[in-house]
Amino acid sequence: MGENPSDLIERAAAAIRARLSGPFPKTALVLGSGLGRFADKLTGATVISYAEIPGFPPSTVVGHHGNLVVGEVAGAPLAVMQGRIHAYEGHAPQTIAMPIRTLRKLGVERLILTNASGGLKSDMPAGTLMIIKDHINFSGINPLVGPNDDAIGPRFPDMSHAYDPELRAMLAVAAREAGVAVRIGVYLYTQGPNFETPAEVRMFEAMGAEAVGMSTVPECLVARHCGMKVAALSLVTNLAAGLSIAPLSHEETLAAAQAAYGKVEHLLLAFFAKCASL
Repeated sequence: MGENPSDLIERAAAAIRARLSGPFPKTALVLGSGLGRFADKLTGATVISYAEIPGFPPSTVVGHHGNLVVGEVAGAPLAVMQGRIHAYEGHAPQTIAMPIRTLRKLGVERLILTNASGGLKSDMPAGTLMIIKDHINFSGINPLVGPNDDAIGPRFPDMSHAYDPELRAMLAVAAREAGVAVRIGVYLYTQGPNFETPAEVRMFEAMGAEAVGMSTVPECLVARHCGMKVAALSLVTNLAAGLSIAPLSHEETLAAAQAAYGKVEHLLLAFFAKCASL
């Protein structure tokens, strides 16, 4: 039999606390593909490899470093997951839940998610930043499936406001102050690892989505289940299949993320400056 999830969460939290001299931040950030360098902006940082934390599997995807970085940025204490794990790597949905529940155990109240995505609108080319206002889970995957621990969250969590309206508004204001253009839209989650077919892309657009990707939604579900407020920012790194004439690749995703990284950094720095007063 495997270890009780609650015991594993406690062990993970204890391992992290043992590396820190002060309180754990109340805000956490998950960095998506090609955005890991933002963790370098933290001052007074403690870097903990996922390999040192019970229940934190290392990411196997290029562009995801696999570190928990705890420090301060723009005057705000911040914990950063420098890279994430994905269902398409073969991880069970419940495994994806583990790091997020550990953050909650450590006292995190706000979770900011970032990702790289494919644009579903012809006017959302590579480099477009989108604040996620809602999502569609098209993956058939949900990390809340299985026995429910009422000490963590309710059996049937409400998702009316999956992405917190106040945090979304803060992101929009931060974008204006940083001079960074943003869109606001719906993100659709697929399991991957293949990119979508042109027929699927047409269907997703008809369903009301503006961007599609292979992450973020499981973490949002887990965070909302255990009482965190969530905001999410998606960086469009390519037009989806059928809208782009070029074949899609992860290398293209990383290159586009690198090219647009400066905009992401400016927006996040302005946003976390606002979080300093929370």
